[in-house]
Amino acid sequence: MTAQRRFVRRTVLAVTASVAALTLAACGNDGDGKAGSGTASATATGGHNAADVSFSKEMIQHHRQAVEMAGLAAGHASSAQVKSLATKIEGAQAPEIKTMSGWLTSWGEQVPQDMSGMDSGMGHDMSSSTPGMMSDADMGKLEKASGADFDAMFLTMMIEHHEGAVSMAKAEKTDGEYKPATKLAAGVITAQSAEIEQMNKMLGKG
Repeated sequence: MTAQRRFVRRTVLAVTASVAALTLAACGNDGDGKAGSGTASATATGGHNAADVSFSKEMIQHHRQAVEMAGLAAGHASSAQVKSLATKIEGAQAPEIKTMSGWLTSWGEQVPQDMSGMDSGMGHDMSSSTPGMMSDADMGKLEKASGADFDAMFLTMMIEHHEGAVSMAKAEKTDGEYKPATKLAAGVITAQSAEIEQMNKMLGKG
């Protein structure tokens, strides 16, 4: 083999090795310097930011309280309309709790502990700083009410609760980055605004 052919062969081998090394590096890195961090699924729907995390954590607690309130209707309400609405609220918000919990887990964030349904003083006042959340005292009154009194109290409290959720959802639409979260927020605004209107009519205010 001539010296020129040996030089060409060595050059080809060197280039091949460099290409292989670059390929392996690309496969083992997700683009932010963290090898094998498994962010492919997150990349598919875009990144997330602090607003998405806060929204998910607070809305999980918010939804949990709404579900707890709705669960009281079957045994305390006298109005078929109130019972039907409560069932609708529970059916819509329980799956969203699971969805948002999944997001937090995928982001490496802590899912808030479920304190709903616990004894008075421990479970109801889950997040007093969150818009529309009922206090422990409010929930205690609702649990003790029945018949027409429960119906009026439930509707009044749930309107306030929904208004808080709509406020939180609007903030997420403005500040959030994660597309599934902003889409869920838009759904909350649409659905709960319609339910606020319905409940006001049920109270004779609309």
